[in-house]
Amino acid sequence: MSRTPDALLTAVGEGEVPARFAEPPDVDRAALRRARSDAIARIGENLDTFHDEFPGPSSDDLVYAPTDNRDGWTTSFWTGLCWLAYEVTGEARFREAAEAQLETFERRLESGDVETHDLGFLYTLSAVAGHRLTGTERYRSAALAAADLLVDRFWEAPGLIQAWGDHEAEEDTWNRGRMIVDTMMNLPLLFWASETTGDSTYASVAETHARTNAEHVVRADGSTFHTFKCDVETGAPIGGETAQGYDADSRWSRGQTWAIYGYALAADYTNERAYARLSARLANHYLSNVEADCVPRWDFDAPAEQDWRDSSAAAIAACGLDELARQLPLADRRAASYRNAALETLGSLAEHYTTEGLDSNGLLTEGAYDPTDGDYDECCIWGDYFYLEALVRATDQWDRYW
Repeated sequence: MSRTPDALLTAVGEGEVPARFAEPPDVDRAALRRARSDAIARIGENLDTFHDEFPGPSSDDLVYAPTDNRDGWTTSFWTGLCWLAYEVTGEARFREAAEAQLETFERRLESGDVETHDLGFLYTLSAVAGHRLTGTERYRSAALAAADLLVDRFWEAPGLIQAWGDHEAEEDTWNRGRMIVDTMMNLPLLFWASETTGDSTYASVAETHARTNAEHVVRADGSTFHTFKCDVETGAPIGGETAQGYDADSRWSRGQTWAIYGYALAADYTNERAYARLSARLANHYLSNVEADCVPRWDFDAPAEQDWRDSSAAAIAACGLDELARQLPLADRRAASYRNAALETLGSLAEHYTTEGLDSNGLLTEGAYDPTDGDYDECCIWGDYFYLEALVRATDQWDRYW
């Protein structure tokens, strides 16, 4: 049986929030509102190009090319941007775009690539968000169908959701029984499914995976593996590896931010304070290693000649730190420090990392999709989404989609 988050924290402790975040940063709220307006204007400029198509995962010379919705894990981030723009402005054109895109998500359930844990990303920011905002039953049904497919990927013995590949394919030995840190942000689909149906099975799978992730993916120092594999028959741990970090034992910054945000969300859904404590432990490690401008290197352990930044990790961190602050008890003084860190991160992105004045259809520069494959210093569509989510969090009262 997996250790509980409380047991894990007893072993590793929670660490300390760096003192630099004790005081509120000098961030101009009016500038953040302008940045939000600028981002939404850029989304509006691209509605015709990406009506029922989608920006690719990352740009080429800061320009996204259109792609369809048959495979991949990132299409929903554009739909999420459209929903955010609709919420902020109330303009029908953004809703119409999101609903046109949702038709492609419905088709994908029948004929597209659904052999992935990323069903949580794909259907939370499209169908769950659409149902929350419009009440349309079709969107609820699509999201529940995706949740059922995600539950099918659960291995009982190790207590994990397999990330990639056909989970029934015994010959796929690399993927079989492999979980990845990103899955923490796919679990909200399952928690939501239990809430909307009253069936606790979905939430039970999600929480079991969260516990297993805490045991194997979270390291003793509060950093994280990218991937970790277990034997699907016995549950025995096999070991951690990376697919996008510098090496198996290095600290991939985007993975760290997935975990920070994911455990903060798990804390809310389960009312389990240990998950907020674990999110804080992960956040403290991240904040102790982030660069002075709050935008991390793509991997904290990469050598100097691979010193690329990842603005997308910073955008996720801004949202995750804000969510963590909301999940801590009112008496916990760390909450203010996490809010300060979120705001300082967002201010840095808005001031130094946007595409303003550049020939681009994206929002943030210096995203690092996969530097091991030469993909860095570009826009990343998930970074764009979390950037706008962070701006909305900072400038408005917002009920999250996750």
